[in-house]
Amino acid sequence: MTSVIICSHHERNALLVPTIQDLDRTIEVAHVTSPKELTLDYLETRSPDWIFFPHWSWKVPETIFSKYRCVIFHMTDLPFGRGGTPLQNLIVRGFKETKICALECEEGIDTGPIYCRRDLSLEGSAEEILNRANSTIAEMISDIISTTPTPVAQRGEVVHFDRRTPDQSNLEELCDLDSIYDHIRMLDAKGYPNAYLSTAHHTYYFTDVRWAAGELVAEVRIVKRSKP
Repeated sequence: MTSVIICSHHERNALLVPTIQDLDRTIEVAHVTSPKELTLDYLETRSPDWIFFPHWSWKVPETIFSKYRCVIFHMTDLPFGRGGTPLQNLIVRGFKETKICALECEEGIDTGPIYCRRDLSLEGSAEEILNRANSTIAEMISDIISTTPTPVAQRGEVVHFDRRTPDQSNLEELCDLDSIYDHIRMLDAKGYPNAYLSTAHHTYYFTDVRWAAGELVAEVRIVKRSKP
């Protein structure tokens, strides 16, 4: 029996546990959702063969990645796109597809050698893309466990992405409908700051955007702004 730990605080990644077990009944999977749970004492009780990080917002301590095989998943064709919010950074640059890389965890951010890469379409809302990525990551985890590939050092020009901030969700400066469409859909997922417009009294948040006869139709949530 292979012991595996999935580390992610996102609900969608919890689905990886039953999905991976269905793909291979010889894999025993545990789920960790916060750094407080991911301790050396806990890991010693599990003795994991692999620790996978499909979506993790904290740096993995060297005391852990130096002792256990830790694999991070990143949504760019590394070394292009190291850094934060890769999905949004790709879409604003006009990308229609990307790669998911499974890389060995090391001290540098997204610098580790690559176990494998898989294609990923960037069509649809952020939620649809992330769910699609989840299915791909499940298959990658199963393949890594079954084949134990040797990770290969990254090659090529290094391009860094800056992590996007919530104020960059503002639609105010966008002119063409294509850019507005991409902006709304790339932020349409649970846990992301949705695209918005603000007036003196209210903020309008946009989701579920679609094309209709050359125009955009979207759901709008209107929130009264607090007084300064």
